[in-house]
Amino acid sequence: MPRQLITGQKIREHVLRIGELHPPIRMDSVDFTVNDPQALTARFGHVLDYLARVELEVDRNVLELLVLLPDVDETNRMFYSDVWHPQEIQHGLILDKLQTDLGQPPTDPMQDVALRVKLLAPLAHLKPIQEIARFLYFLTGASTERQAVLAYNTLNSGLKEMGEDAIATTIIGQIKVQEPGHFAFYQMSATSMIQHQVLKPWQLWLTGLLRSKSYGLVGTNSSDRYRKDFGGVVVSLDLDTDLEGYAREIGRLEARLLWAKEKGMEFPPYILTALRECVELYRAGAGPAHPAGPLGS
Repeated sequence: MPRQLITGQKIREHVLRIGELHPPIRMDSVDFTVNDPQALTARFGHVLDYLARVELEVDRNVLELLVLLPDVDETNRMFYSDVWHPQEIQHGLILDKLQTDLGQPPTDPMQDVALRVKLLAPLAHLKPIQEIARFLYFLTGASTERQAVLAYNTLNSGLKEMGEDAIATTIIGQIKVQEPGHFAFYQMSATSMIQHQVLKPWQLWLTGLLRSKSYGLVGTNSSDRYRKDFGGVVVSLDLDTDLEGYAREIGRLEARLLWAKEKGMEFPPYILTALRECVELYRAGAGPAHPAGPLGS
């Protein structure tokens, strides 16, 4: 854990900085030129659809935040409303245009607020519950953004190998520059809560219990349909060759902050379990749950 305390002011300065450095990507800054549409769709069409859907689900994510964190402070509001949401929506719109240009159907984001979020709504105003919800939000955000960083970095390398330099540079290259700032926000925010001992021991215990029972990978939404899709993304990006290494990258922060008492834990076991389940669901079928265009032929 960093020795230097992470203050609210430092987190606010970070949000202001990434907002100034990385405005939403302009559509006219993107070159959609594709040299081999059929090869691109066959290799990464499913990945593009999955990423576009997840990015375009930020509207639902914001609604869920308003339910879970009704008394959110200005720094958090500024991050998700003024920085994160506009950036992510534009990522989704650009990726969706790319995949429709390739002949794939437009993506279909899920916009319904999750039932478990609705059930928590009556308790959200209670301070101890909101503190737990806020810490879970930061952990989930860090895990999600780390998955995004790995996915976009790997996809960028794959596109360059295929000679698709235009979209690698002007689409994925621009997107992958913005994701680390989001991860840093969640990392700083979660770490600050632990450093300042915001959570009592019983709250940390309950957070760990809830996390171990409800952990989900980005975009899976507690659905086998989406878990299978995620498994297809993992396989398409060759991340299935080292699932433990992938789990370590995703879960390092969580292991350090939430499971520090468990000596030697590099990542929580429920992360590797979730990854294996997704890959197994994908491999058990003939391919992605939602084949699109030439990908399903």
